[in-house]
Amino acid sequence: MDFSLFFFADGGASSDEGYRLLLDSARFADANGFTAVWTPERHFHPFGGLYPNAAVTGAAVAAVTERIGVRAGSVVAPLHHPVRIAEEWSVVDNLSGGRVGVSFASGWHAGDFVLRPENYADRRGALVDTVDTVRRLWRGEEVAFPDGAGEMHGVRVFPAPVQRELPVWITSAGTPATCRTAGRLGAGLLTHLLGQDVERLRDNIAAYREERGPGAHVALMLHTLVGPDRDAVREVVREPFCDYLRSSADLVAQASSGLLPDGVDIDRLPERDRRFLITHAFERYFTTSGLFGTVADAVRTARGLEEIGVDEIACLIDFGVPHDDVLASLHHLAEVRRRTSAEPAGRHLTGERAGVS
Repeated sequence: MDFSLFFFADGGASSDEGYRLLLDSARFADANGFTAVWTPERHFHPFGGLYPNAAVTGAAVAAVTERIGVRAGSVVAPLHHPVRIAEEWSVVDNLSGGRVGVSFASGWHAGDFVLRPENYADRRGALVDTVDTVRRLWRGEEVAFPDGAGEMHGVRVFPAPVQRELPVWITSAGTPATCRTAGRLGAGLLTHLLGQDVERLRDNIAAYREERGPGAHVALMLHTLVGPDRDAVREVVREPFCDYLRSSADLVAQASSGLLPDGVDIDRLPERDRRFLITHAFERYFTTSGLFGTVADAVRTARGLEEIGVDEIACLIDFGVPHDDVLASLHHLAEVRRRTSAEPAGRHLTGERAGVS
């Protein structure tokens, strides 16, 4: 089992505090054998708002680390011209010495598509086309696009990337069709437990691996805090995680079926009912859908996920727990990594070594 760090921001931290946690945690992960640091793309909402461009935050991570993978989790492909994606991540690949990887997503929130409204209706098709074009550009191919005069103009990406192939994942919220698409594209799969339980995850991984064949790689994002006492962890996590869920409830409800019962509009609920649902969601996450508790608890969870085909746990750590508490917890998480991995410290995935292309 591989362990990486995943960031989405709690929505309440200042930018100074948020980025300090990102960089301090990245340095720790780099020095303690973690696989990668993932940063996302989010727009126009406090939830995740520290991360409008994963290439920018990825460049910052590359500058303060030496070995760890630098990944996007995720680039919303239909919002961007493929040349721009290839250029930006080629720069980060050069800055990092060939350590980048990109998970691509189709996007789900209509408001995000003010950037490219014409792509919203066929965003899933745009995802597939963009991944193909970025890969071609990454390999050094010349690809033609319309220029300002209406003529087709061939372009290549500069600087040339360090890696011959870009390691690619596809992000899925638990939709079987998206998991199969990831397999057909020969990509890795990045997913989470917001909109699926472990049983559905098992089925989705099986569907993905059936399409993908050799080289399959499944990364699962889990909210994470590990400490010496399970009850103490629960109390440290409870208030910030409930606040985190409350701040993101409107977005999460649109993206998944995991938070609210079908047909419930959280914005129309009385505050008492909102609190009840958030409390219920916290208990579900703490007991079944996160990496919470002691080292022994986390090892059991990791082993169970490994049995159903998860290769990497992407540990989301920035959901409002104070900076120093998160950094202290990373020492316990490193022990979980040590107990569940036979790989040497400093290992990171590249396109060839991971079988992800």
